[in-house]
Amino acid sequence: MDASGLSPDQMKLQAHARELAAGPIARRAAEIDRTEQYPWDNVDLLKEAGLIGMTIPAQYGGQGRNWLDAVLAIEALSATCAVTGRIAVETNMGAISAVMAYGSEEQKKLAAAMVLAGDKPAICITEPEAGSDANGMTTRADRKGNRYVLNGRKHWITGGGVSRLHLIFAKVYDEKGGFEGIGGFLAIRDETRGLKIAKREPTMGLRGIPEAVIDFEEMDVPPSALVIPPRGLKKGFADLMNAYNSQRVGAATVALGIAQGAYQLALDWSETRRQFGRPINEFQGLQWKLADMSIRLSAAQALIYKAARSGEAGFPDMLLAAQAKVFTSENAIQVVNDALQFFGARGYSRELPLERMARDVRMFTIGGGTAEVLRNVVAGALLRKKLPQTRDGWNLRI
Repeated sequence: MDASGLSPDQMKLQAHARELAAGPIARRAAEIDRTEQYPWDNVDLLKEAGLIGMTIPAQYGGQGRNWLDAVLAIEALSATCAVTGRIAVETNMGAISAVMAYGSEEQKKLAAAMVLAGDKPAICITEPEAGSDANGMTTRADRKGNRYVLNGRKHWITGGGVSRLHLIFAKVYDEKGGFEGIGGFLAIRDETRGLKIAKREPTMGLRGIPEAVIDFEEMDVPPSALVIPPRGLKKGFADLMNAYNSQRVGAATVALGIAQGAYQLALDWSETRRQFGRPINEFQGLQWKLADMSIRLSAAQALIYKAARSGEAGFPDMLLAAQAKVFTSENAIQVVNDALQFFGARGYSRELPLERMARDVRMFTIGGGTAEVLRNVVAGALLRKKLPQTRDGWNLRI
C-alpha cells in the first residue's frame, strides 16, 4: 500500500488510465464537445484498456474489480474528457450494477455481454413531472396475460439514442389494476417495440452524450424482463435505488476529475505566466487560491474514496455516497471557476479547455440527485427519520 492506501495493482491501474487520458482521450475532447457526437472511438479505447465492465464478476466476463478500482479509472479519464469519464461510470456502475446484483441469471448474462461489447446502459427514472420526486412517476406497466405493457415518458435519459440496453422504472399493476410496487424493466432499443427516442435535449455541457426524451407506447415485454430484488416489488424500488449509490459515487468522481484537470492547468500556468516582471504564483492572492483549490480537491477525493470503500460487501453506503456527491459537485464548480480565472481572457476562450470544463462540471449538482435533495438524504440518515417533502408528510423513525 502507498500513502493514499492504494495497492500496487491499483496504482498500476491508475497510471494506465492516466496515460490513456493524457494521450488519445485528451486529443479528442474538444472535438467531441464541438461536434456533440458520441465518441465510439474512445469506447473502443476503453474496451482495449479493460476499463469497461471492470466491476462485472469474472464469471460473466468482467474483472470483478471493486468500486474504488472503477473510481481510480474514472477520476483519471475525467481530468481530460468528462464525457469519456462518464461513459466509464455508466459501464461500471448504475444500471449494470443493479442488474448484476438483482437480475436473474439470464438478465445478468445479457447485460454483461452488452456492456463488455461497449454498450452504455441507460437508466430511465426521471420524467417531465417526476425528477427529484421519483415516487411521483407516472410511467406504468400493466400485466396483461403473459406480458407487461408499458406506457409513459422519461426525460433527461443519459445515452438516449445511443444506449441499447435500458433499465426502465415503472409503477407495476396486476391484471385487476392493483398496484404492486415500482419495478425496473429491461428493454433493448431497436429490438423492443414501443420504445421510441422522441427528442434530444440541447445541453450546456457534456455534449458528447445525448440527453433524451424517451416514450413508451404500448411497449410490451415478457415477465422475464422485470428485475425483481429479493425483497420483491414492494421493497424493490428501494433496493434498486440502493444500487444507484454507486452511480452517485461515480458522478462525484467525474466532477472531481474535471476539477483536478483544471487545477493542474492553473498550477502549471502560474509558473509560466508573468505579470509585473514576475511569475503570477509569487502573488499571495493567487498562492492562497491555489492552496484553497488543493484543499477542496483533497477533501473531495477523501470523501469519494471512503464512499467507494464502504461498498466492499455490496453497494456504497447511502450517507457516504450522498455526502461525497454534494461536497464534490459544489466544490468542483468553485475549483474550475478559480482555475479559469487564472487564465483571464484566455480561460474564457474556446482555445483552452477551461470553458468546456466549466460547462461540464456544472451538471453534477443536478444529475443523479440534486445537491438539495441529497442534503435531505444526509439529514434523514443523521436524524434517523424519514423526511417526506409532501405537504401531508410526517416524520417517522427509520
